[in-house]
Amino acid sequence: MTKQTVGEAIIARLADWGVDTVFGLPGDGVNGLMEGLRRNARRVRFVLVHHEESAAFMACAHAKATGRLGVCLATSGPGGIHLANGLYDAKLDHAPVLAITGMQESGVLGTAYQQEVHLDRLYEDVAEYNEPIVNPVQVPALVDIAVRTALARRGVAHLTIPNDVQVATVGDNPYEEVGPVREPATAPVWVHPPVRPADDDLQAAADLLNAGERVAILAGAGAMRAGALVELTADVLGAPIVKSLMGKAAVPDDSPFTTGGLGLLGTAPSEDLMDECDTLLMIGTNFPYTKFLPEPGQAHVVQIDTEATRVGTRIPTDVPLVGDAGATLESLLPRLRRREDRRFLQRYQDKMRDWRERMTALEDPERDPIAPQFLARALDRAAAPDAILCCDSGTVATWAARHWQVTGQREFYLSGTLASMAPGLPYAIALQHEYPGRQCIAFVGDGGFAMLMAEFHTAARYRLPIKVVVNNNNALGMIVWEQMVLGFPEYGVRFGDPTPDYAAWARGCGGFGVQVAHPSQLPGALAEALAFDGPALLDVAVDADEPPMPAKVTYQQAVRFAEAFLRGQPHRASIATTILKDRITRLKS
Repeated sequence: MTKQTVGEAIIARLADWGVDTVFGLPGDGVNGLMEGLRRNARRVRFVLVHHEESAAFMACAHAKATGRLGVCLATSGPGGIHLANGLYDAKLDHAPVLAITGMQESGVLGTAYQQEVHLDRLYEDVAEYNEPIVNPVQVPALVDIAVRTALARRGVAHLTIPNDVQVATVGDNPYEEVGPVREPATAPVWVHPPVRPADDDLQAAADLLNAGERVAILAGAGAMRAGALVELTADVLGAPIVKSLMGKAAVPDDSPFTTGGLGLLGTAPSEDLMDECDTLLMIGTNFPYTKFLPEPGQAHVVQIDTEATRVGTRIPTDVPLVGDAGATLESLLPRLRRREDRRFLQRYQDKMRDWRERMTALEDPERDPIAPQFLARALDRAAAPDAILCCDSGTVATWAARHWQVTGQREFYLSGTLASMAPGLPYAIALQHEYPGRQCIAFVGDGGFAMLMAEFHTAARYRLPIKVVVNNNNALGMIVWEQMVLGFPEYGVRFGDPTPDYAAWARGCGGFGVQVAHPSQLPGALAEALAFDGPALLDVAVDADEPPMPAKVTYQQAVRFAEAFLRGQPHRASIATTILKDRITRLKS
């Protein structure tokens, strides 16, 4: 009988934890772990990617969507370094991910051996648990602790293993024990605690909310699995619901209570609400853009969060409620009094109807070049009722936030706090693995897609029917406007000629690929791509001069924008024409 190696034991222990997928890229630093995957192939599938960054993004997406552990694997040195960006995405968005990396043989560590990078030191900032396995008897205890820590703290755990240890026999101890020690015997067990605040705190929160006259709710990613309770709370309090971008799917976009998003990608009614409310209930959000929150002293604040250290970090909080969003709202609701005066809520419902009309006006199918707002809404109308949209950062996130409707069983994922470029495609691949019967769509910019476009071949190789829609302005679109709003003419942000043909790349991988240059082509091309039995890509040329305008343009922003024009903004004529078209379109509505 073949002896079980450390590499095999690690993978088997992960399978005992319920892990069924590992995303990664092999190398000589993890060959022992790859053999462990081969021996456990019936229990754990290995998804081979083209870039380790993609593997980390995929593990992160898996964790975000399922709440279960995501796992990624990379070899020593540069392989492990490449994981870092996706791991920071998991850290900042509180997704439980385990990274497993290789190390050089233990006998040469510290000798400047080839590719010797001490990844445990590199990961000190990103990981909640971060340990090398240097003795076979540490398995399975360190695996159990790493998994349990990632789940409990909703963050990153990291194990790194020298490649000679990976092929050693598990349980063998090469050293004489000199102290009263024995390797711990652990179990693959962890239970999510339904944390509930104390009764006195719940009553204090209820008293404050009942006393408020203009109550608002701000819901984030932590409210994702408590959406019905959030809406019920809004109904009782007569309170409009604002959603952070990561909390877009917490409450349906067609809910009569929501005013949509907040911030640069948000809505004017949400900004008005933050300026007017006298009481704010924050549920599962650590919304970082404090400029958009009520001024200190304007509103009384109740904040619900599972992590005590996050309560009160953005705005002074009167009553902190440390607990799970669902369990806390279930305990809070019986203490709330129903507000019979619905005028405040109704006023914001009227504001939201007006805002939706303004957004609809911008979705003009007659504009040429294609308005990105029209592209986002066309995708919204064509997609399935339970579609999952994975979005990149940049202008594409603006169009998705405002024109993609999360209703019914739809879901929405992006790199929220890190706001990294390029996760849209790997996110969609990971979620298509997890949900083979649902539409998984990557709505991406050309800048982000180009970074990890090799993964379209990964989708083709695994016969994953993901759909990729490239919002192609041949530029780093968001950076154009970020430079201009500082008063600077744009510089170094447009790619120019020759223009890449991403549709040709999709066809070269064995998938469906079409370029779309005129709005009349878009509905038919979308229908064909969504119906294709395999990975499909639409490369859509959109108006490169369409600004992702904030819901409200401040005086200072307008002045800086004008300064950029006066200082020699190179595309000022086409930008001015596009803005004029937007203004005319809104007036027509």
